[in-house]
Amino acid sequence: MKTLYFVTSNKAKIREASEKLRQLGYSVVQKDLGYPEIQTESLENVVAQGISSIKERFHKTFILEDAGLFIDALEGFPGVYSKYVFFTIGLPGILRLLGGVEKRTAVFRSAYGYCEPGKQPVIITGECHGTISYEQRGNQGFGYDPIFIPNQAEKTFGEMTVEEKNQFSHRAKALEKLVTLLRTL
Repeated sequence: MKTLYFVTSNKAKIREASEKLRQLGYSVVQKDLGYPEIQTESLENVVAQGISSIKERFHKTFILEDAGLFIDALEGFPGVYSKYVFFTIGLPGILRLLGGVEKRTAVFRSAYGYCEPGKQPVIITGECHGTISYEQRGNQGFGYDPIFIPNQAEKTFGEMTVEEKNQFSHRAKALEKLVTLLRTL
């Protein structure tokens, strides 16, 4: 079993990644190193900056991930500020902002960075289109999961098991691309 370090403080992200990468013989190990998250309009820029910061002090193969919820009626908000918005106004605040709004389409985006010592880092993205529910449903997952319903589903991510969520999620789609990359290495 090969070790792949995942730089994150989020144990739920570890569970999702472990589920996908185990099939390739990788053991995903959490490494909570912390890195500055720049304020920018692009998840890819956040990830690139994170990789740059981490590879200076950690000399093993690692991945990191940043994600955001982009709500059409709110012109893409909270987007790259999703973590900050979640911890300030939370799900009730997002639902209040959408009060009276009928068009509740949104997209979850994920950007993974993969870095091997001495090699050029790679950034991989994934998306999941869906809608924002009218109330919180479910207590699985984390973050915005209880208010996001992926297209072709009736449940929110918060009502799904990890296996069900991985059939739809932005992270799972990005991880599928990472799996393809790892198979070629």
